[in-house]
Amino acid sequence: MSRIFLFLGAIAAFLAVALGAFGAHLLHSRLPDDLYTVYQTGVHYHAIHALGLLVIGLLARDDASRWMTAAGMLMATGLVLFSGSLYALALSGARGLGIVTPFGGLALLAAWFSLAVAVGRQPRGDD
Repeated sequence: MSRIFLFLGAIAAFLAVALGAFGAHLLHSRLPDDLYTVYQTGVHYHAIHALGLLVIGLLARDDASRWMTAAGMLMATGLVLFSGSLYALALSGARGLGIVTPFGGLALLAAWFSLAVAVGRQPRGDD
């Protein structure tokens, strides 16, 4: 799973930069301020959680536990649901899409919790 999480993290980071640039250069003047702020929030969380996926991928090299796997799967799912719903909302203006966002946020919270449990359950080394 480590390789998958590293791959997904790298792709997610690439997309965060691309979508951030797209927003800054093409959407800033075309979207109302409130929807542009929603879009920026999506990019911000996208970038943070892309890095989170990379961290999980690196840690999963030495820890293939169910908790670490859950952390990666939840992080990837949460990133898509949270940021994806914000992108869709900002670009379409369909406020109803905002109902998906909290589910993405819960998945991200669960991912960070799972990561904490995975790290906490690792045997103590020379730290």
